[in-house]
Amino acid sequence: MPDDQRPLTRALLVLTFTTGLVDAVSYLGLGRVFTANMTGNVVLLGFGVAGSGGLPVVAPLVSLVSFLVGAGLGGILAKRIGDRHPAHVAGALGLEVSLLGIAALVAGVIGVAPGALSGDAVVALLALAMGIRNATVRRLAVPDLTTTVLTLTLTGLAADSKPAGGSGKGSGRRIAAVGAMLAGAVVGALLLKASIVLPLAAASGLALVTWLVYVPAARRRIATRDSRSG
Repeated sequence: MPDDQRPLTRALLVLTFTTGLVDAVSYLGLGRVFTANMTGNVVLLGFGVAGSGGLPVVAPLVSLVSFLVGAGLGGILAKRIGDRHPAHVAGALGLEVSLLGIAALVAGVIGVAPGALSGDAVVALLALAMGIRNATVRRLAVPDLTTTVLTLTLTGLAADSKPAGGSGKGSGRRIAAVGAMLAGAVVGALLLKASIVLPLAAASGLALVTWLVYVPAARRRIATRDSRSG
């Protein structure tokens, strides 16, 4: 991995951890709905439409629509400032921090319940944030670090492994991504036992720290590179 890509990789791993926090809140606390993992959400929606397992229909629809809106906003952001990497990442993280923070505030002040308007509002806020992030990470195009989906990451880990005849290249990054999301899910589930606000506040706080640490460092690296090339 190039040295100048390692800080971005670390930042994306932190965001992958927050995905575990966010989906722990939505799935365990808001009525079996995902707000980051849209593949699982589509499947759960299908089960709900079929009337199986008492699964909801409204919440997955709210999540899917909000995610698409967020991805659209993320796409607009990428088209406008995607060529200015620090500004692009800062804008996307700023929106994510704000949306996750508002979700935590709503959960803390109003209280939320699965199937209630307040619960669906938090689902919408979380899915909107994850949609923006996914569109942004898609533009960044760091292999195996989508921050929200692990299917291709796990496939690459197995298919490119040495036992499968591959070189094993990228295995460390892939394992780290899986571990980050797993750890986030564990921590999110544990925090949720105390309060739904805690994992939301943690996700927002970690995204804020990522913004405050990564973006200034990225600006300095670009300034240093430009000064050397000039």
